[in-house]
Amino acid sequence: MFNDLLTIMSEEIINPAVESAEEIEEQVIVKPATKKSNASVDNDKFDWDAFENDGFDAAEKAANEESYSKSLSRINENEVVEGTVTSINKREVIVNIGYKSEGVISINEFRYNPDLAVGDTVEVYVENAEDKKGQLILSHKRARAVKSWDRVNEAFEKDEIVKGYIKCRTKGGMIVDVFGIEAFLPGSQIDVKPIRDYDVYVNKTMEFKIVKINQEFRNVVVSHKALIEAEIEAQKADIIGKLEKGQVLEGTVKNITSYGVFVDLGGVDGLIHITDLSWGRINHPEEVVSLDQKINVVILDFDDTKKRIALGLKQLNPHPWDALDPNLKVGDKVKGKVVVIADYGAFVEVQPGVEGLIHVSEMSWSLHLRSAQDFLKVGEEVEAVILTLDREERKMSLGIKQLKPDPWATITEKYPINSKHTATVRNFTNFGVFVELEEGVDGLVHISDLSWTKKIKHPSEFTSIGEPIEVVVLEVDQENRRLSLGHKQLEENPWNEYENTYSVGSVHEGTVTALVEKGATITFADGVTGFCSNRNLVKEDGTTAKEGETLPFKVTEFNKGSKKITLSHTRTFEEVKREEAKKEAREKDAEANSTQKAVRKLKDNLEKTTLGDISDLADLKSRLEAEEKATK
Repeated sequence: MFNDLLTIMSEEIINPAVESAEEIEEQVIVKPATKKSNASVDNDKFDWDAFENDGFDAAEKAANEESYSKSLSRINENEVVEGTVTSINKREVIVNIGYKSEGVISINEFRYNPDLAVGDTVEVYVENAEDKKGQLILSHKRARAVKSWDRVNEAFEKDEIVKGYIKCRTKGGMIVDVFGIEAFLPGSQIDVKPIRDYDVYVNKTMEFKIVKINQEFRNVVVSHKALIEAEIEAQKADIIGKLEKGQVLEGTVKNITSYGVFVDLGGVDGLIHITDLSWGRINHPEEVVSLDQKINVVILDFDDTKKRIALGLKQLNPHPWDALDPNLKVGDKVKGKVVVIADYGAFVEVQPGVEGLIHVSEMSWSLHLRSAQDFLKVGEEVEAVILTLDREERKMSLGIKQLKPDPWATITEKYPINSKHTATVRNFTNFGVFVELEEGVDGLVHISDLSWTKKIKHPSEFTSIGEPIEVVVLEVDQENRRLSLGHKQLEENPWNEYENTYSVGSVHEGTVTALVEKGATITFADGVTGFCSNRNLVKEDGTTAKEGETLPFKVTEFNKGSKKITLSHTRTFEEVKREEAKKEAREKDAEANSTQKAVRKLKDNLEKTTLGDISDLADLKSRLEAEEKATK
């Protein structure tokens, strides 16, 4: 009985149709009292069904239930509705959506909105109207996800500013929660200033502008930088409008690159090129300035259209050339440090901001030029002689070879004609070999002066670079610094002897060592070579001599001046045949002459011959005629 009363009380309390606690009390207390009096009259006739229906008949109870149902919000699961925040604590947010019970949502789902307060209207997703515990299950995160894509597109189209919660870092930027969607914030779009520490932005809520949407992959790119660029552009225009060339301003070093320094002038950036940081030569701007350093700069130039400002730092100090010793002149010796080396020379810093060039040709007396790295190194302290000095153009050329005596001044004394020396091969050309006798003294051995006997097509066939070679001085040109040298002149000219050995008509055994288009090269046992044309290579059997064959060759021409020997193998057997034919002809001629003499003698004696000798003469005549026919 008591439990029934509690049930009636609980139902009436949550029924919006009940207007006050007095009415509840009246319903709970008065009605049971009436029933109790009826019960005292006749317990056997007590209407227990009416008691179970709270004293109402079925029609009244149905009417009450209908009225109660109308007072509650009608909700459907899996739909998004609006609710009002009724309470907030450290862990949860309580939201009333007008249902019979309130929903509880984790406060983590509102991290993007730190300004959430009691009374705010929020959208929630109804996951379950009533779970096993009778609890209403809501989700703000899912509600945002359902409508987030539409909201993102709408904000993008209308160019609206949205709030986003920076969740974490990622490669190249940050991940931002915008309307429940994970958007990408590139590192370059966080701020107009370079970001050195991305972690300070994690777990922060900031305003963004949606700058790009990929509908196919549902990717969203946001920018915080875009919000402040318009304001900055206005500041730039204002600042640039007040700039003047030569104006000195204070700025803060914003970024340092290999080519220069970006300086914040209070809303607008300017660039100090590395060449305008110091009068002296530097390798990197970090040698002069550091990040966040406040420095004074001078306006060198600016472009109103492109909003570019060129700044200078070294211009705040006098040019070092203006402080150069006025007494310094050509021929004086100076000391300095090598700061840069190139193939063509080295730059030496005589004093900070004042440099001179030592050309590679001024590093050695040698005409055989090499790279400057062969003589000097960066950072090396050197002494040099001033060769040229132009204070107006601020240029200076230096030399170090002038610190040593010029070897060509005494060249005729040290290297007289016909003197013999040992040199080093330095370079090849098609026409000869350049050798070095000593530092600064080079000479040329012409290809024709390398060997008396060998026909050399290129000097590399005879020697190698870096190898020593014996030479003799043939000619000295002191004025033009030229030496003509020879190598073959160290020996007697063997062609004087070859002239006797290989005289025209002499025959020698030779080997065909090389075949060319017009003939072949023939090499003899002593190394002397000659040339035999194709028609003179024909052998007695009609074939042509091949490479590697050793045959007799006859000298047909010998030219000592051009060192040329012309040969023929064919003539060695053709001339023998001709000699044999000539010999046979001579013998026949001699026999015929002898017969003719005998005939003449007989004729001379014919008159003296008797009739008795006529028969003998007839026989002799017949015999001579027979012999004559036989010879024909």
